Amino acid sequence: MPTISIRGTEMPASPIRKLAPLADAAKQRGVHVFHLNIGQPDLPTPQVALDAIRSIDRKVLEYSPSAGFRSYREKLVGYYEKYNIHLTADDIIITSGGSEAVLFSFLACLNPGDEIIVPEPAYANYMAFAISAGAKIRTVTTTIEEGFSLPKVEKFEELINERTRAILICNPNNPTGYLYTRREMNQIRDLVKKYDLFLFSDEVYREFIYTGSPYISACHLEGIEQNVVLIDSVSKRYSECGIRIGALITKNKEIRQAVMKFCQARLSPPLIGQIAAEASLDVDEEYMRDVYDEYVERRKCLIDGLNRIPGVYSPIPMGAFYTVAKLPVDDSDKFCAWCLSDFQYEGQTVFMAPASGFYTTPGSGRNEVRISYTLKKDDLTRALLVLQKALEAYPGRTE
Repeated sequence: MPTISIRGTEMPASPIRKLAPLADAAKQRGVHVFHLNIGQPDLPTPQVALDAIRSIDRKVLEYSPSAGFRSYREKLVGYYEKYNIHLTADDIIITSGGSEAVLFSFLACLNPGDEIIVPEPAYANYMAFAISAGAKIRTVTTTIEEGFSLPKVEKFEELINERTRAILICNPNNPTGYLYTRREMNQIRDLVKKYDLFLFSDEVYREFIYTGSPYISACHLEGIEQNVVLIDSVSKRYSECGIRIGALITKNKEIRQAVMKFCQARLSPPLIGQIAAEASLDVDEEYMRDVYDEYVERRKCLIDGLNRIPGVYSPIPMGAFYTVAKLPVDDSDKFCAWCLSDFQYEGQTVFMAPASGFYTTPGSGRNEVRISYTLKKDDLTRALLVLQKALEAYPGRTE
């Protein structure tokens, strides 16, 4: 029988979804599973988007332009202007989710064997996209003890060699919720300029920043405008994960021309998704404020609750809607699986993402989990109690 490709063999399973069969089995046994594992917002999609879908009056659901509807791109210019990001519609290419924007960035900018430096822990699918493009991820490790702040510039420079082509960041960060400071962003800018690298910046969580510190976009960094590729998506800010609309943004014309070849090969981004996304730009400020306020309260509920559980520690995330927490367990992969397969408390259990899947360094994140606070506060409170009971009962508890 023919063997599958090396690429297919090396492609990592999602740490967010790989335990899903155990969760499904638990549900079939009648156990209620609290999903703390995935960044799927439970807050309502804007009504203007739903209304736009319901009022579609087309005779044909045709291909859209490969770069996306111009009307949507022009409207996005005004959205970014509110964040002091100055663009033209031609700087923006609409993609099938932020995921395609990352993949097309890699395909357009990197050759097979080229290396990308990424702070870890990092969104696990970056590794999958790098493998798809034949590129290699090299990681600089951030630690929970230091709140996941960036290491000194020397740690980056130790990794830079003739194959290094790019730095990739997620800001605010998934999975840690960390927000890069102005000093850290300037550090990255100086490295990009010194070694003439690309800077891929995933900024899909910009709406969710819970500190007085400013949001520093890669597009705010002076002197590297031609090096920056911004990754964006409507999935999180409008609870529209399923419409698969993202954006790849760059002022570098050569990158855009290369990306467009891949866009033409896949024909077009989702038609109905663009209709909903364009309508979402008309959402009122009250909607965005209510969503923000809800996440602020959920964050406090989760982080306070985690740090009250004996042996558990979570830093305070400054953005997004995740945290990485350290647990008193021997192995978080085993613990998360055990919670789904062997444990229940009053008919309930928790589904978390083992943090090891967000690291590439062997052994890292072994006693850490990523927890998403996309559940309502009552459910978070109950899930924290179930987690505490699970830790008390777990045979591999370490303290």
